[in-house]
Amino acid sequence: MNTIEKLTLYSRHNIAGWISMAGLGLRRGPVQLLSKDLKRYPWLKTLLKANLLHTKFGKNREDNYLQATSMVVSFIINGFVDVIQDMFFNQDRLIIHEDMIPPEIFRAMGLAPFMTELLGIALPMIDPHAVEEYIDVSENNAIPPDICSLPKSTLGLVLSGELPEANAIVTSNLPCDGGMASYSIIERQLNLPTIRLDVPHNFYNPSARQYFAKELRRMIDWLEKHTPGRMDWDKLAAICEERNRMVEFEMELWEMIRNRPSPMASEPIWLSHLWASNVSPGAAKSTKLFQNLCELTRDNLENDKPAVKNEKYRALLWNPPLLHAIDLFNWAEQTYGVSLIIDSMSYNSRTPYIDTSSEESMLHGIGQNIMEGPMARHTRGPAENYLNDIFRMVKQFDIDMIWVAGHVGCKNTAALNGMLREKCREKGIPMLIINYDLSDPRVVSKQSILEQVNHFMENIMKAKPLNN
Repeated sequence: MNTIEKLTLYSRHNIAGWISMAGLGLRRGPVQLLSKDLKRYPWLKTLLKANLLHTKFGKNREDNYLQATSMVVSFIINGFVDVIQDMFFNQDRLIIHEDMIPPEIFRAMGLAPFMTELLGIALPMIDPHAVEEYIDVSENNAIPPDICSLPKSTLGLVLSGELPEANAIVTSNLPCDGGMASYSIIERQLNLPTIRLDVPHNFYNPSARQYFAKELRRMIDWLEKHTPGRMDWDKLAAICEERNRMVEFEMELWEMIRNRPSPMASEPIWLSHLWASNVSPGAAKSTKLFQNLCELTRDNLENDKPAVKNEKYRALLWNPPLLHAIDLFNWAEQTYGVSLIIDSMSYNSRTPYIDTSSEESMLHGIGQNIMEGPMARHTRGPAENYLNDIFRMVKQFDIDMIWVAGHVGCKNTAALNGMLREKCREKGIPMLIINYDLSDPRVVSKQSILEQVNHFMENIMKAKPLNN
Protein backbone atom coordinates (compact mmCIF):
# COMPACT_ATOMS: atom_id res chain seq x y z
CA MET A 1 0.00 0.00 0.00
CA ASN A 2 1.64 3.24 -1.14
CA THR A 3 1.42 6.61 0.59
CA ILE A 4 -1.44 7.87 -1.58
CA GLU A 5 -3.48 4.72 -0.94
CA LYS A 6 -2.90 5.05 2.82
CA LEU A 7 -3.89 8.72 2.81
CA THR A 8 -7.00 7.87 0.79
CA LEU A 9 -7.96 5.16 3.30
CA TYR A 10 -7.38 7.50 6.27
CA SER A 11 -9.32 10.29 4.58
CA ARG A 12 -12.25 8.04 3.71
CA HIS A 13 -12.61 6.76 7.27
CA ASN A 14 -12.03 10.18 8.83
CA ILE A 15 -14.65 11.77 6.59
CA ALA A 16 -17.09 8.94 7.37
CA GLY A 17 -16.53 9.55 11.09
CA TRP A 18 -17.16 13.27 10.77
CA ILE A 19 -20.27 12.68 8.65
CA SER A 20 -21.63 10.29 11.29
CA MET A 21 -21.00 12.82 14.08
CA ALA A 22 -22.28 15.73 11.98
CA GLY A 23 -25.49 13.84 11.27
CA LEU A 24 -26.08 13.50 15.00
CA GLY A 25 -25.38 17.22 15.47
CA LEU A 26 -27.82 18.21 12.76
CA ARG A 27 -30.52 15.96 14.16
CA ARG A 28 -29.97 17.33 17.65
CA GLY A 29 -29.75 20.88 16.37
CA PRO A 30 -26.55 22.97 16.34
CA VAL A 31 -27.92 25.53 18.81
CA GLN A 32 -29.00 22.86 21.31
CA LEU A 33 -25.69 21.02 20.91
CA LEU A 34 -23.43 24.06 21.24
CA SER A 35 -25.33 26.10 23.82
CA LYS A 36 -26.60 23.34 26.13
CA ASP A 37 -25.30 19.83 25.42
CA LEU A 38 -21.59 20.64 25.42
CA LYS A 39 -22.02 22.46 28.74
CA ARG A 40 -24.11 19.67 30.25
CA TYR A 41 -21.79 16.95 28.92
CA PRO A 42 -18.25 18.39 28.53
CA TRP A 43 -16.90 14.93 27.69
CA LEU A 44 -18.60 15.24 24.28
CA LYS A 45 -15.65 17.44 23.26
CA THR A 46 -13.31 14.49 23.74
CA LEU A 47 -15.57 12.11 21.83
CA LEU A 48 -15.58 14.58 18.93
CA LYS A 49 -11.85 13.85 18.63
CA ALA A 50 -12.41 10.09 18.28
CA ASN A 51 -10.95 10.14 14.74
CA LEU A 52 -7.55 10.45 16.44
CA LEU A 53 -7.82 6.71 17.09
CA HIS A 54 -7.24 6.08 13.38
CA THR A 55 -3.77 7.55 13.70
CA LYS A 56 -3.02 6.04 17.12
CA PHE A 57 -3.79 2.52 15.99
CA GLY A 58 -3.08 2.69 12.28
CA LYS A 59 0.30 4.41 12.06
CA ASN A 60 2.92 2.39 10.19
CA ARG A 61 0.49 -0.43 9.42
CA GLU A 62 -0.08 -1.65 5.87
CA ASP A 63 -2.62 -3.22 3.54
CA ASN A 64 -5.23 -5.53 5.09
CA TYR A 65 -3.97 -4.89 8.62
CA LEU A 66 -4.45 -1.15 8.19
CA GLN A 67 -7.85 -1.69 6.55
CA ALA A 68 -8.98 -3.93 9.41
CA THR A 69 -7.75 -1.42 12.01
CA SER A 70 -9.51 1.49 10.29
CA MET A 71 -12.67 -0.59 9.96
CA VAL A 72 -12.73 -1.29 13.70
CA VAL A 73 -12.13 2.36 14.65
CA SER A 74 -14.96 3.48 12.32
CA PHE A 75 -17.20 0.85 13.89
CA ILE A 76 -16.40 2.26 17.36
CA ILE A 77 -17.06 5.87 16.27
CA ASN A 78 -20.42 4.88 14.82
CA GLY A 79 -21.11 3.02 18.04
CA PHE A 80 -20.47 6.20 20.06
CA VAL A 81 -22.93 8.03 17.84
CA ASP A 82 -25.56 5.34 18.47
CA VAL A 83 -25.04 5.59 22.25
CA ILE A 84 -25.34 9.38 22.22
CA GLN A 85 -28.40 9.21 19.97
CA ASP A 86 -30.11 6.97 22.52
CA MET A 87 -29.04 9.37 25.26
CA PHE A 88 -30.60 12.34 23.44
CA PHE A 89 -33.62 10.86 21.69
CA ASN A 90 -34.65 7.81 23.75
CA GLN A 91 -34.25 9.27 27.21
CA ASP A 92 -37.71 8.06 28.23
CA ARG A 93 -36.38 4.50 27.78
CA LEU A 94 -32.82 5.03 28.98
CA ILE A 95 -31.40 2.80 31.71
CA ILE A 96 -27.92 2.85 33.21
CA HIS A 97 -26.18 -0.51 33.49
CA GLU A 98 -22.90 -1.86 34.76
CA ASP A 99 -20.29 -2.94 32.21
CA MET A 100 -20.39 -6.57 33.38
CA ILE A 101 -24.02 -6.91 32.25
CA PRO A 102 -24.32 -6.95 28.43
CA PRO A 103 -27.42 -5.36 26.89
CA GLU A 104 -29.20 -8.20 25.02
CA ILE A 105 -32.15 -8.35 27.44
CA PHE A 106 -32.43 -4.55 27.64
CA ARG A 107 -32.59 -4.27 23.85
CA ALA A 108 -35.20 -7.03 23.66
CA MET A 109 -37.32 -5.04 26.13
CA GLY A 110 -37.17 -1.94 23.94
CA LEU A 111 -34.94 -0.08 26.40
CA ALA A 112 -31.95 2.15 25.61
CA PRO A 113 -28.92 0.93 27.64
CA PHE A 114 -26.18 3.37 28.69
CA MET A 115 -23.12 1.60 30.13
CA THR A 116 -22.00 3.49 33.23
CA GLU A 117 -18.29 2.77 32.76
CA LEU A 118 -18.19 3.34 29.00
CA LEU A 119 -16.89 6.91 29.21
CA GLY A 120 -14.25 6.00 31.78
CA ILE A 121 -12.97 3.38 29.32
CA ALA A 122 -13.27 5.35 26.08
CA LEU A 123 -12.18 8.88 27.00
CA PRO A 124 -8.56 8.12 28.02
CA MET A 125 -8.12 6.07 24.84
CA ILE A 126 -8.76 9.25 22.84
CA ASP A 127 -7.08 11.71 25.20
CA PRO A 128 -4.77 10.21 27.87
CA HIS A 129 -5.55 13.06 30.29
CA ALA A 130 -9.33 13.12 29.71
CA VAL A 131 -10.45 11.57 33.02
CA GLU A 132 -7.90 13.10 35.38
CA GLU A 133 -10.37 15.80 36.46
CA TYR A 134 -13.01 13.17 37.24
CA ILE A 135 -10.54 11.10 39.26
CA ASP A 136 -9.73 14.26 41.23
CA VAL A 137 -13.44 14.96 41.81
CA SER A 138 -13.83 11.47 43.28
CA GLU A 139 -10.82 11.74 45.56
CA ASN A 140 -11.88 15.23 46.68
CA ASN A 141 -15.21 13.67 47.68
CA ALA A 142 -13.49 11.13 49.96
CA ILE A 143 -13.36 8.22 47.49
CA PRO A 144 -10.24 6.25 48.53
CA PRO A 145 -7.32 7.11 46.23
CA ASP A 146 -6.07 3.51 46.10
CA ILE A 147 -9.14 1.96 44.44
CA CYS A 148 -9.32 1.32 40.69
CA SER A 149 -9.30 4.50 38.61
CA LEU A 150 -12.17 3.24 36.42
CA PRO A 151 -14.78 3.46 39.20
CA LYS A 152 -13.08 6.69 40.34
CA SER A 153 -13.44 8.28 36.91
CA THR A 154 -17.01 6.97 36.63
CA LEU A 155 -17.90 8.34 40.06
CA GLY A 156 -16.32 11.67 39.10
CA LEU A 157 -18.65 11.88 36.12
CA VAL A 158 -21.62 11.03 38.34
CA LEU A 159 -20.64 13.50 41.09
CA SER A 160 -20.13 16.20 38.43
CA GLY A 161 -23.66 15.61 37.15
CA GLU A 162 -22.46 14.52 33.71
CA LEU A 163 -24.32 11.24 33.30
CA PRO A 164 -27.63 11.38 31.38
CA GLU A 165 -31.00 11.19 33.09
CA ALA A 166 -32.39 7.67 33.13
CA ASN A 167 -35.19 5.50 34.48
CA ALA A 168 -33.28 2.91 36.48
CA ILE A 169 -29.90 1.35 37.30
CA VAL A 170 -28.96 -2.30 36.77
CA THR A 171 -25.80 -3.54 38.47
CA SER A 172 -24.38 -6.66 40.12
CA ASN A 173 -21.77 -7.88 42.58
CA LEU A 174 -19.14 -7.95 39.79
CA PRO A 175 -16.27 -7.57 39.11
CA CYS A 176 -14.46 -6.25 42.20
CA ASP A 177 -15.08 -4.55 45.54
CA GLY A 178 -14.33 -1.07 44.19
CA GLY A 179 -16.60 -1.40 41.19
CA MET A 180 -19.40 -3.01 43.20
CA ALA A 181 -19.25 -0.45 46.02
CA SER A 182 -19.31 2.47 43.59
CA TYR A 183 -22.95 1.74 42.78
CA SER A 184 -24.06 2.65 46.30
CA ILE A 185 -22.85 6.19 45.59
CA ILE A 186 -24.23 6.17 42.03
CA GLU A 187 -27.65 5.06 43.29
CA ARG A 188 -27.70 7.74 45.98
CA GLN A 189 -26.41 10.50 43.69
CA LEU A 190 -28.78 9.76 40.78
CA ASN A 191 -31.69 8.87 43.07
CA LEU A 192 -32.89 6.10 40.77
CA PRO A 193 -34.48 2.72 41.46
CA THR A 194 -31.66 0.15 41.42
CA ILE A 195 -31.49 -3.61 41.09
CA ARG A 196 -28.41 -5.67 41.93
CA LEU A 197 -27.95 -9.06 40.34
CA ASP A 198 -26.37 -11.66 42.60
CA VAL A 199 -23.71 -13.77 40.88
CA PRO A 200 -22.88 -16.93 42.88
CA HIS A 201 -19.31 -17.24 44.15
CA ASN A 202 -18.97 -20.76 42.71
CA PHE A 203 -20.54 -20.34 39.28
CA TYR A 204 -19.21 -23.47 37.50
CA ASN A 205 -22.11 -25.75 38.35
CA PRO A 206 -25.71 -26.37 37.19
CA SER A 207 -27.34 -25.04 40.38
CA ALA A 208 -25.50 -21.71 39.98
CA ARG A 209 -26.73 -21.42 36.39
CA GLN A 210 -30.28 -22.14 37.45
CA TYR A 211 -30.03 -19.61 40.26
CA PHE A 212 -28.68 -16.88 38.01
CA ALA A 213 -31.27 -17.55 35.32
CA LYS A 214 -33.86 -16.82 38.03
CA GLU A 215 -31.94 -13.63 38.84
CA LEU A 216 -32.26 -12.52 35.21
CA ARG A 217 -35.98 -13.26 35.25
CA ARG A 218 -36.25 -11.25 38.47
CA MET A 219 -34.48 -8.39 36.66
CA ILE A 220 -36.94 -8.57 33.76
CA ASP A 221 -39.93 -8.43 36.12
CA TRP A 222 -38.32 -5.53 37.99
CA LEU A 223 -37.61 -3.59 34.78
CA GLU A 224 -41.19 -4.05 33.61
CA LYS A 225 -42.29 -2.52 36.91
CA HIS A 226 -39.86 0.43 36.93
CA THR A 227 -39.42 1.26 33.23
CA PRO A 228 -41.53 1.37 30.04
CA GLY A 229 -39.72 -1.77 28.82
CA ARG A 230 -41.65 -4.96 28.08
CA MET A 231 -39.99 -8.26 27.29
CA ASP A 232 -40.33 -9.50 23.71
CA TRP A 233 -39.01 -13.06 23.77
CA ASP A 234 -39.04 -13.36 19.97
CA LYS A 235 -36.89 -10.24 19.75
CA LEU A 236 -34.51 -11.66 22.36
CA ALA A 237 -34.24 -14.88 20.34
CA ALA A 238 -33.39 -12.87 17.21
CA ILE A 239 -30.75 -10.88 19.11
CA CYS A 240 -29.19 -14.05 20.53
CA GLU A 241 -29.17 -15.76 17.13
CA GLU A 242 -27.43 -12.75 15.59
CA ARG A 243 -24.93 -12.81 18.43
CA ASN A 244 -24.30 -16.50 17.72
CA ARG A 245 -23.53 -15.64 14.08
CA MET A 246 -21.04 -13.02 15.23
CA VAL A 247 -19.37 -15.55 17.54
CA GLU A 248 -19.00 -18.00 14.62
CA PHE A 249 -16.98 -15.42 12.71
CA GLU A 250 -14.94 -14.58 15.80
CA MET A 251 -14.09 -18.26 16.32
CA GLU A 252 -12.98 -18.45 12.68
CA LEU A 253 -10.80 -15.37 13.26
CA TRP A 254 -9.24 -16.99 16.34
CA GLU A 255 -8.50 -20.15 14.39
CA MET A 256 -6.65 -18.18 11.70
CA ILE A 257 -4.52 -16.18 14.13
CA ARG A 258 -3.13 -19.41 15.55
CA ASN A 259 -0.92 -19.47 12.46
CA ARG A 260 2.62 -18.19 12.74
CA PRO A 261 3.24 -15.46 11.71
CA SER A 262 -0.23 -14.23 12.46
CA PRO A 263 -2.35 -12.91 9.58
CA MET A 264 -4.08 -10.45 11.93
CA ALA A 265 -3.30 -8.94 15.33
CA SER A 266 -4.00 -6.31 17.98
CA GLU A 267 -7.04 -3.96 17.66
CA PRO A 268 -8.86 -5.98 14.97
CA ILE A 269 -8.85 -8.78 17.57
CA TRP A 270 -9.30 -7.14 20.98
CA LEU A 271 -10.98 -3.79 20.29
CA SER A 272 -13.55 -5.35 17.97
CA HIS A 273 -14.49 -7.81 20.72
CA LEU A 274 -14.49 -5.18 23.47
CA TRP A 275 -17.19 -3.14 21.76
CA ALA A 276 -19.16 -5.75 19.81
CA SER A 277 -19.53 -8.22 22.70
CA ASN A 278 -20.17 -5.69 25.45
CA VAL A 279 -21.96 -2.75 23.80
CA SER A 280 -23.61 -4.09 20.64
CA PRO A 281 -23.94 -7.91 20.82
CA GLY A 282 -26.74 -9.21 18.64
CA ALA A 283 -26.56 -6.26 16.22
CA ALA A 284 -26.21 -7.08 12.51
CA LYS A 285 -23.45 -4.46 12.16
CA SER A 286 -21.36 -6.33 14.76
CA THR A 287 -21.70 -9.57 12.83
CA LYS A 288 -20.80 -7.77 9.61
CA LEU A 289 -17.67 -6.33 11.21
CA PHE A 290 -16.38 -9.77 12.17
CA GLN A 291 -17.30 -11.17 8.77
CA ASN A 292 -15.23 -8.43 7.11
CA LEU A 293 -12.34 -8.98 9.54
CA CYS A 294 -12.37 -12.68 8.67
CA GLU A 295 -12.24 -11.89 4.96
CA LEU A 296 -9.21 -9.63 5.37
CA THR A 297 -7.49 -12.14 7.66
CA ARG A 298 -8.20 -15.04 5.29
CA ASP A 299 -6.76 -13.05 2.40
CA ASN A 300 -3.56 -12.45 4.38
CA LEU A 301 -3.38 -16.14 5.34
CA GLU A 302 -3.86 -17.39 1.78
CA ASN A 303 -1.16 -15.01 0.53
CA ASP A 304 1.31 -15.79 3.36
CA LYS A 305 1.19 -12.18 4.48
CA PRO A 306 1.64 -11.47 8.21
CA ALA A 307 -0.19 -8.59 9.85
CA VAL A 308 3.00 -7.41 11.55
CA LYS A 309 5.64 -7.24 8.84
CA ASN A 310 8.54 -8.33 11.06
CA GLU A 311 6.79 -10.57 13.57
CA LYS A 312 9.42 -11.97 15.93
CA TYR A 313 7.38 -12.51 19.10
CA ARG A 314 3.77 -13.38 19.88
CA ALA A 315 2.33 -11.86 23.05
CA LEU A 316 -0.87 -12.13 25.03
CA LEU A 317 -2.08 -9.26 27.18
CA TRP A 318 -3.46 -10.19 30.57
CA ASN A 319 -5.86 -7.78 32.33
CA PRO A 320 -7.61 -4.82 30.66
CA PRO A 321 -5.71 -2.77 28.05
CA LEU A 322 -3.60 0.20 29.10
CA LEU A 323 -6.13 2.93 28.40
CA HIS A 324 -3.93 6.03 28.47
CA ALA A 325 -1.15 4.20 26.58
CA ILE A 326 -3.54 2.47 24.24
CA ASP A 327 -1.16 2.47 21.26
CA LEU A 328 1.49 0.50 23.18
CA PHE A 329 1.26 -2.50 20.87
CA ASN A 330 1.52 -0.39 17.74
CA TRP A 331 4.82 0.85 19.19
CA ALA A 332 5.86 -2.70 20.16
CA GLU A 333 5.20 -3.93 16.61
CA GLN A 334 7.46 -1.31 15.10
CA THR A 335 10.15 -1.44 17.80
CA TYR A 336 10.53 -5.17 18.52
CA GLY A 337 8.28 -7.06 16.10
CA VAL A 338 5.85 -8.03 18.88
CA SER A 339 2.39 -9.12 17.70
CA LEU A 340 -0.43 -8.90 20.24
CA ILE A 341 -2.35 -12.06 19.40
CA ILE A 342 -5.05 -12.25 22.08
CA ASP A 343 -6.02 -10.66 25.40
CA SER A 344 -7.86 -11.73 28.52
CA MET A 345 -10.80 -9.40 27.88
CA SER A 346 -11.58 -11.18 24.61
CA TYR A 347 -10.78 -14.76 25.50
CA ASN A 348 -13.24 -17.31 26.80
CA SER A 349 -12.25 -20.96 26.63
CA ARG A 350 -15.88 -21.95 26.11
CA THR A 351 -17.47 -18.91 24.39
CA PRO A 352 -20.89 -20.55 24.62
CA TYR A 353 -23.51 -20.09 21.95
CA ILE A 354 -26.94 -19.20 23.29
CA ASP A 355 -29.66 -21.81 22.83
CA THR A 356 -32.75 -19.91 21.62
CA SER A 357 -35.20 -22.81 21.79
CA SER A 358 -36.94 -21.53 24.93
CA GLU A 359 -37.08 -18.65 27.39
CA GLU A 360 -35.19 -20.67 29.97
CA SER A 361 -32.45 -21.74 27.58
CA MET A 362 -31.84 -18.11 26.58
CA LEU A 363 -31.67 -16.97 30.20
CA HIS A 364 -29.26 -19.82 30.98
CA GLY A 365 -27.05 -18.91 28.02
CA ILE A 366 -27.01 -15.18 28.74
CA GLY A 367 -26.47 -15.90 32.42
CA GLN A 368 -23.50 -18.13 31.67
CA ASN A 369 -21.98 -15.38 29.49
CA ILE A 370 -22.30 -12.92 32.37
CA MET A 371 -20.99 -15.22 35.08
CA GLU A 372 -18.09 -16.47 32.95
CA GLY A 373 -17.26 -13.17 31.29
CA PRO A 374 -13.75 -11.66 31.42
CA MET A 375 -12.85 -10.40 34.90
CA ALA A 376 -16.10 -11.90 36.22
CA ARG A 377 -14.68 -15.43 36.18
CA HIS A 378 -11.11 -14.34 36.80
CA THR A 379 -11.61 -12.47 40.06
CA ARG A 380 -13.99 -14.87 41.83
CA GLY A 381 -13.44 -18.24 43.41
CA PRO A 382 -10.12 -20.12 43.58
CA ALA A 383 -6.84 -18.95 42.01
CA GLU A 384 -7.30 -21.53 39.23
CA ASN A 385 -10.06 -19.35 37.78
CA TYR A 386 -7.42 -16.68 37.24
CA LEU A 387 -4.43 -18.81 36.24
CA ASN A 388 -5.75 -21.60 34.03
CA ASP A 389 -6.98 -19.41 31.16
CA ILE A 390 -3.53 -17.87 30.81
CA PHE A 391 -1.84 -21.16 30.01
CA ARG A 392 -4.72 -22.31 27.79
CA MET A 393 -4.14 -19.16 25.73
CA VAL A 394 -0.37 -19.75 25.62
CA LYS A 395 -0.90 -23.23 24.20
CA GLN A 396 -3.82 -22.42 21.90
CA PHE A 397 -2.18 -19.40 20.24
CA ASP A 398 1.51 -20.44 20.41
CA ILE A 399 2.41 -17.49 22.65
CA ASP A 400 6.02 -16.46 23.32
CA MET A 401 5.48 -14.07 26.22
CA ILE A 402 2.86 -12.82 28.67
CA TRP A 403 2.44 -9.11 29.30
CA VAL A 404 0.48 -8.46 32.47
CA ALA A 405 -1.06 -5.00 32.72
CA GLY A 406 -0.30 -4.55 36.43
CA HIS A 407 -2.84 -1.85 37.22
CA VAL A 408 -2.01 -0.57 40.73
CA GLY A 409 -5.70 -0.18 41.60
CA CYS A 410 -6.57 -3.82 40.89
CA LYS A 411 -5.97 -5.50 44.23
CA ASN A 412 -7.45 -8.87 43.25
CA THR A 413 -5.00 -9.49 40.42
CA ALA A 414 -2.02 -7.94 42.20
CA ALA A 415 -2.41 -10.55 44.93
CA LEU A 416 -2.07 -13.32 42.32
CA ASN A 417 0.94 -11.99 40.41
CA GLY A 418 3.42 -13.83 42.65
CA MET A 419 1.67 -17.15 41.95
CA LEU A 420 1.55 -16.34 38.25
CA ARG A 421 5.25 -15.53 38.20
CA GLU A 422 6.08 -18.89 39.81
CA LYS A 423 3.90 -20.76 37.30
CA CYS A 424 5.56 -18.96 34.39
CA ARG A 425 9.01 -19.86 35.72
CA GLU A 426 7.94 -23.52 35.97
CA LYS A 427 6.69 -23.49 32.37
CA GLY A 428 9.55 -21.39 30.98
CA ILE A 429 7.30 -18.58 29.77
CA PRO A 430 8.74 -15.04 29.94
CA MET A 431 6.42 -12.66 31.79
CA LEU A 432 6.41 -8.88 32.01
CA ILE A 433 4.37 -7.11 34.69
CA ILE A 434 3.82 -3.51 33.60
CA ASN A 435 3.35 -1.32 36.66
CA TYR A 436 0.94 1.48 35.82
CA ASP A 437 -2.51 2.93 36.52
CA LEU A 438 -5.37 2.05 34.18
CA SER A 439 -6.66 5.59 33.54
CA ASP A 440 -4.33 8.04 35.24
CA PRO A 441 -1.02 8.81 33.46
CA ARG A 442 0.10 10.93 36.41
CA VAL A 443 0.79 7.73 38.38
CA VAL A 444 3.03 6.15 35.73
CA SER A 445 3.66 8.02 32.50
CA LYS A 446 3.56 6.45 29.05
CA GLN A 447 7.31 6.98 28.77
CA SER A 448 7.82 5.00 31.98
CA ILE A 449 5.67 2.21 30.57
CA LEU A 450 7.81 2.09 27.44
CA GLU A 451 10.95 2.00 29.57
CA GLN A 452 9.60 -1.04 31.44
CA VAL A 453 8.97 -2.80 28.13
CA ASN A 454 12.42 -1.85 26.82
CA HIS A 455 14.04 -3.23 29.98
CA PHE A 456 12.13 -6.52 29.64
CA MET A 457 12.81 -6.95 25.93
CA GLU A 458 16.51 -6.12 26.18
CA ASN A 459 17.33 -7.93 29.43
CA ILE A 460 14.93 -10.89 29.49
CA MET A 461 14.21 -11.50 25.80
CA LYS A 462 17.72 -10.36 24.71
CA ALA A 463 16.06 -8.46 21.86
CA LYS A 464 17.39 -5.42 20.07
CA PRO A 465 15.12 -2.72 18.61
CA LEU A 466 14.44 -3.37 14.93
CA ASN A 467 15.72 0.04 13.87
CA ASN A 468 19.18 -0.64 15.36
